[in-house]
Amino acid sequence: MCVVGFVDKRSDIVCVLRNATGRNLSGVKLSVVFLILINVSAINVHAFEKLTDLRGLQPCGNSSNTTYSKGMDDAGDNSGSVELVEDGFGYIESIGRDGAPCYDIVRRFTMSNHNGMVVQIITYGATITSIQVPDRDGSSADVVLGYDNIEGYRSRNNPYFGAVVGRVANRIRDGKFKIGDQQFQLSVNRPNFHLHGGFKGFDKVLWESHVEGTKLTLSYLSRDGEEGYPGTLLAHATYQLTPDNELILEMKATSTKPTPVNIVNHSYFNLAGHGSGAEGLFEHRVSINADKYTRTDGTNIPNGLLGDVGGTYLDLRIPKMLRELLPVVPGGGFDSNLCIGRGPLGEMNFVARVEHPKSGRVLEVHSDQPGVQFYTGNFLPDANATSENEIIGKGGIKYYKWGGLCLETQNYPDAVNHKNFPDCILNPGNEYSHRVVYRFSVASSE
Repeated sequence: MCVVGFVDKRSDIVCVLRNATGRNLSGVKLSVVFLILINVSAINVHAFEKLTDLRGLQPCGNSSNTTYSKGMDDAGDNSGSVELVEDGFGYIESIGRDGAPCYDIVRRFTMSNHNGMVVQIITYGATITSIQVPDRDGSSADVVLGYDNIEGYRSRNNPYFGAVVGRVANRIRDGKFKIGDQQFQLSVNRPNFHLHGGFKGFDKVLWESHVEGTKLTLSYLSRDGEEGYPGTLLAHATYQLTPDNELILEMKATSTKPTPVNIVNHSYFNLAGHGSGAEGLFEHRVSINADKYTRTDGTNIPNGLLGDVGGTYLDLRIPKMLRELLPVVPGGGFDSNLCIGRGPLGEMNFVARVEHPKSGRVLEVHSDQPGVQFYTGNFLPDANATSENEIIGKGGIKYYKWGGLCLETQNYPDAVNHKNFPDCILNPGNEYSHRVVYRFSVASSE
């Protein structure tokens, strides 16, 4: 059993940790530290994250602790088959309501199961920072790109690693759309289009956290007019790791006014390990359940037409090795929305399967969304990039072009401007819902 005592979050915190053996680890005085353990019967000692160099700053008035309620894991009880730990990932300096400098804590949640799969998520951007998955020999590797600290995720070079992006992911032409007779102008954070929610989208804000059993729900209130969007939107992203190596993500939202919504996770996967680079990605075999794609113009924005994948490099209905494809794909790699073969509206469908034969690691993606953006990290820096454009990731590893792939389940890009695309307008009284399952497994042999 672990007990954590808090004095006052505006002062130093004295923590008393009693591990499962009963040893009292008391008297540890930390500037800012917190640890919450759920289902910890198999864990004796947990590390603390220490937030230093606060320079006398006080916590911001809107900074809040994680709320907890009792719940059951997927095994149907609290047997400990899935565990969840909360600690700190750093802090963000801000300005409080009184105009004085203050800080907000970035919280990190670690989920693990008895198979050795470990997932880490932070409240900044509702971001997946790490997914540890064993290979066929039982050796684990982190299979998503990311950073070791909050400074990396807040850097200008961060290409949305692991984040939940919105209010509308992907592109909106010129940042413009109409709802009824009313014209709206969003922020234009890329030449000629609005990308991934604008200058300060969902990936660049702190989300509130709530834990129920081994489910983590992160919530963000997007105000009316934020980045130009109409209506106040309450968004939730709920993560759950199952005993069967499934990472389930459910994104939901409600709005006070009609507004476009397309909330997406932007993880970069490399099943050879996050630092294996292009050579590791070349070793992947990919298949995607799509017979059509959205045609685009020169800025990769849909023109409203759908094309058949047959006879094109986008035909991935039969598994293909990326080593054979990436060097010959126009534009330097994949960056296309593929239209998923679907059953009844709202039901889960098979989206894609990615295999790394050398390690045996397999990722299958299932979703209830009509499309998937298949992206192979074409815009990550070239190996000869200047130091200011470098991306230095976890463990000091430099990430370069083709270092990872994204499978962003989504509505079609720029759907708000094409009546023949699936409707992306969320009206008051209705609920936006997006469910995606990342299922990891191991193949027995190459």
